[in-house]
Amino acid sequence: MALKWYTVVVDCHDPQAQAHWWAEALDWQVVYDTPEEAVAIPQGLSEEPEADLAAWMARGQGLVFVPVPEGKTVKNRLHIDLAPHTSQDRDAEIGRLLGLGASRVDVGQADDVSWTVLADPEGNEFCVLSARDR
Repeated sequence: MALKWYTVVVDCHDPQAQAHWWAEALDWQVVYDTPEEAVAIPQGLSEEPEADLAAWMARGQGLVFVPVPEGKTVKNRLHIDLAPHTSQDRDAEIGRLLGLGASRVDVGQADDVSWTVLADPEGNEFCVLSARDR
């Protein structure tokens, strides 16, 4: 039996701001918000218990934001890749994220790569990949 990938935990200075930023960026919802932790999950993902193992395993992951005193000092060793669907305008989505407060980041990528590296308002890198349908 495999374990379920449940969440990704992000260390940050302002968990509430980060959770709300990512919820806006992904069209998710913030479902838990205290000074010690803020949680964002996909829209429509039930918070109710799921007794059926297969259904529970198929549920999407969440993002958990927790406060830490230190600032980010180096490139992330783990990052999130986002992808638009082929029916979406990738450049418009990148523009939307930049409008929300993301910034472009150079982590050493070549000029001709098929992804764009951005950072959230606290500097955590993530990529916007080329459009895809699977």
